[in-house]
Amino acid sequence: MAESMVGLKRTHRCTEVSSANVGENVTVMGWVQRRRNLGALIFVDLRDRSGLLQILFDENEIGREGFDKAYTLRNEFVIAVEGVAAKRSGAVNESLKTGDIEIIAKSLRILSESETPPFPIEDNISTKEDIRLKYRCLDLRRPDIQSNIIMRSQVATLTRAFLAKEGFLEIETPMLTKSTPEGARDYLVPSRVHPGKFYALPQSPQLFKQMLMCSGYDRYMQIARCFRDEDLRADRQPEFTQIDMELSFVDVDDVIDVNERLLAYLFKEVLDVDVKLPIQRMTWQEAMDRFGSDKPDLRFGMELKNVTELVKNCGFGVFTGAIENGGTVRGINAKGQGMMPRKKIDALVDFAKGYGAKGLAYIAIQEDGTLKSSFAKFMSEAEMNALVAALDGQAGDLLLFAADRNKIVYSVLGALRVELADQMGLLDKNEFRFLWVTEFPQFEWSDEEERFVAMHHPFTMPMDEDIDKLESDPGAVRAKAYDIVLNGTEIGGGSVRIHQADIQERMFAALGLTEEVANEKFGFLLDAFKYGVPPHAGLAYGLDRLVMIMAKRDSIRDVIAFPKVKDASCLLTNAPDVVDAKQLHELSIEIEEEQE
Repeated sequence: MAESMVGLKRTHRCTEVSSANVGENVTVMGWVQRRRNLGALIFVDLRDRSGLLQILFDENEIGREGFDKAYTLRNEFVIAVEGVAAKRSGAVNESLKTGDIEIIAKSLRILSESETPPFPIEDNISTKEDIRLKYRCLDLRRPDIQSNIIMRSQVATLTRAFLAKEGFLEIETPMLTKSTPEGARDYLVPSRVHPGKFYALPQSPQLFKQMLMCSGYDRYMQIARCFRDEDLRADRQPEFTQIDMELSFVDVDDVIDVNERLLAYLFKEVLDVDVKLPIQRMTWQEAMDRFGSDKPDLRFGMELKNVTELVKNCGFGVFTGAIENGGTVRGINAKGQGMMPRKKIDALVDFAKGYGAKGLAYIAIQEDGTLKSSFAKFMSEAEMNALVAALDGQAGDLLLFAADRNKIVYSVLGALRVELADQMGLLDKNEFRFLWVTEFPQFEWSDEEERFVAMHHPFTMPMDEDIDKLESDPGAVRAKAYDIVLNGTEIGGGSVRIHQADIQERMFAALGLTEEVANEKFGFLLDAFKYGVPPHAGLAYGLDRLVMIMAKRDSIRDVIAFPKVKDASCLLTNAPDVVDAKQLHELSIEIEEEQE
């Protein structure tokens, strides 16, 4: 039967008790991790968010009634113990922070009993994730998950403190706003007061933070909740958290400077890792040419090599056909993988097809220097040797080639180099390689809409020297946009914003937006810009992604207290779910049943 806490007050968390407290009376509370019955003695490992502490129940100290009560304890019972801190009577446990002490119990109260949990409350369990998320309140008790959530809180607290010292003001922006469908799908919220009309949950605070710059607040920050109705991946959720900021009277270097110092501060304070400043910068074009990705992982090499010129007149139709259609031929060198079995190479081909490739060509350099290749019969010996030399092929290497339109070649080889690095054990989670990727394209062509769309958003400032190309050659315009990349993951991105009305009008025109449509979608921002707007720029981090990498986890679900799964549902609460007909009626909503 559960007992009351009346008259009790916790004096320490478990790991706050140390050898300095030996001889003192202490009161600790928490969950039973395990109980060991040695007959005359009972040992309990008590757990709270700080860690474990050993409790010793001795009948001579706690009395018969207390000892009998200790005998009934089971895993996950919640208890309060009053006792005396003492040096451990047995062997010291070097792996525990409290491994040299124990509490000799004088009294015990069982605050709550527990059924047998569906999985053990311990680190690195193999329980399926759907079970863990269904019983998330238990999963959140596990020390490794608690460590992640505590780290997340620490990162948020330190970020606020750092940015406050840098003159940023924390200002909240609305959660119920206007739908501006220029990116991912919005989550819509029906209005009861305005039947047939809808709010949208914010995909980001972008427009509001720009209006705050118009309002003279100079430096804004917010740890903001954002929502996007899009397909999920390991590093995406329908609701997520941004560290959001905007600055006035700045250009690219000013934004990068304050954020480099923020990152260095966070990694030093949280992980005791020194981030070397300044962080390396690379243009978008260089990143794509060298790594096939605008978020390259720099922890390993395996860079792309353009061999188009070498093979443009060869006899291999796959290469020449791609080149004739305006594409390129590029390759990567998987060092030391030349003896890879054909079955594994075929698996790499299938992997590449998942990224749009029609296939992969390869050259396996044997230990004796001979070449095994899928396309050698179409090539001269000189052409084969030239390819090997271009990729710095050595005995024992595996050379892989993709031929297609640039976009597909980049996508295929960019993903393939990361997959190979993973297979080869080159992805060290204890190494943190930062990179700024700059000068993104202003536009990208949408085959679906048959027009240019903004790669970031329509308020991104073009590079000064490219403004004259907005009408004549929009595909060549570069943006004052920048992403911060860590270990192959984009953890943040931003841009300098357009603050001149004439450039904004030209930007909308390049996107195919008439003045009427632009005013319908963004009129409230454009109106604000009529009354004196400072040059401004900003950046937003994905807090979930940042903490995921800092915690050395593979999924953001491990650093979010209550995450959704891949179909955007919550296994804990069974959301989304049906609602009462009365609620729908009040919102002027009628649900149509699907016809079979």
